[in-house]
Amino acid sequence: MGAPPGYRPSAWVHLLHQLPRADFQLRPVPSGFAPREREYQQALLLVVALAGLGLGLSLIFIAVYLIRFCCCRPPEPPGAKSPPSGAGCATWSCIAALLVGCAGIGVGFYGNSETSDGVSQLSSALLHANHTLSTTDQLVWETVERLGEAVRAELTTLEEVLAQRTELVAAARGARRQAELVAQQLQGLAFWHEVPLSPLQVAADVSFVEEYRWLAYVLLLLLVLLVCLFTLLGLAKQSKWLVVLMTALSLLVLVLSWGSMGLEAATAVGLSDFCSNPDTYVLNLTQEETGLSSDILSYYFLCNQDVSNPFQQRLTLSQRALANIHSQLQGLEREAVPQFPAAQKPLLSLEETLNVTEGNFHQLVALLHCRGLHKDYGAALRGLCEDALEGLLFLMLFSLLSAGALATALCSLPRAWALFPPRSPSALCSGSHPSELLFPASLEPNNPLHSFPGCWRRLY
Repeated sequence: MGAPPGYRPSAWVHLLHQLPRADFQLRPVPSGFAPREREYQQALLLVVALAGLGLGLSLIFIAVYLIRFCCCRPPEPPGAKSPPSGAGCATWSCIAALLVGCAGIGVGFYGNSETSDGVSQLSSALLHANHTLSTTDQLVWETVERLGEAVRAELTTLEEVLAQRTELVAAARGARRQAELVAQQLQGLAFWHEVPLSPLQVAADVSFVEEYRWLAYVLLLLLVLLVCLFTLLGLAKQSKWLVVLMTALSLLVLVLSWGSMGLEAATAVGLSDFCSNPDTYVLNLTQEETGLSSDILSYYFLCNQDVSNPFQQRLTLSQRALANIHSQLQGLEREAVPQFPAAQKPLLSLEETLNVTEGNFHQLVALLHCRGLHKDYGAALRGLCEDALEGLLFLMLFSLLSAGALATALCSLPRAWALFPPRSPSALCSGSHPSELLFPASLEPNNPLHSFPGCWRRLY
């Protein structure tokens, strides 16, 4: 099958399409896109379950680490004022993890924008295809109605005026038959008339879903950003209540990150299966939804020389009939007008109708060619299989970076907590030097501090 112009499956499509798939019984599942088959649905759900497994392992690791930190620490000797060993390293590890999470947020915003651009390109292609189809139907019915009016009015009047000349009446009736033939042939060109599938409605549904998807990811990205920034602020200000609150939110965002990564991975895998060979699925689905013949759909979706235009015969007959009408009207104008001046007005009106009909016919020939709709089909595939898929991959990277950063932060925060000085009136007497925000004075080398009862003071 011929690929749409400008569309070739990317390397990511091939790579994701080659990944093995299995159902809930771990039996291999073919990688062909079949969203209605139960085994294929289970294979995609298993991809989501892998993200759930990652979440479970992360929570178990965090729980084991915290239990070990809280319950297995050696008792500190009485009067020890030095912070726990490794506390400074844990603080910097937490800060580095949060900075990586902030960098992942930038990746997420880019991926969300790319996905939105791809879906917007799909919606635009659907809207343009709907415009082509609706314009075709409108031209067909406008032309048929104009020809019908000409048959009922001008040709009837012309036959009455030429009633005394049998051969002229026969020529007028011949023009009537040819006009009726053109109208009959043109009616078959409105192939999308009364089809239940509307590209306009599909585009509206896609845009509606994409709007809420985009908004949900923006909120998730902003939530991760706020958690990272306020956790850093809590560490800088040594605010225990802020760190506790951000720890709880970090746990929530960790769950959301793994959940979003499962949805993104399943969507990317399914999209790669679709994009590896989209023609077969789109043809079958469109034929099922519209009831159109496979010849028409193959012509517009494939648009190659092996598939002929299914409307070529109708177009040829219509063109010949229009040429016959034109020659008959010219003959009547030469022979009838000198003898019957009253025939000039209906003949001029028929000539005008014929000119408009020929103009509409040439537009129909251009609209019914496969180039336009096939170009829209290619644009839709490029938006879905290139931009949207690339955006999903960047969103997966964001989710992975976010989950890793938050898991590291959750493990590092308890050790960083040990650096916080007690919030007592004597502790509040210390100078607010920036180096004292993350590290106590005893950790700074060559610290020029003198300890006084109840208060630290710096020598100036």
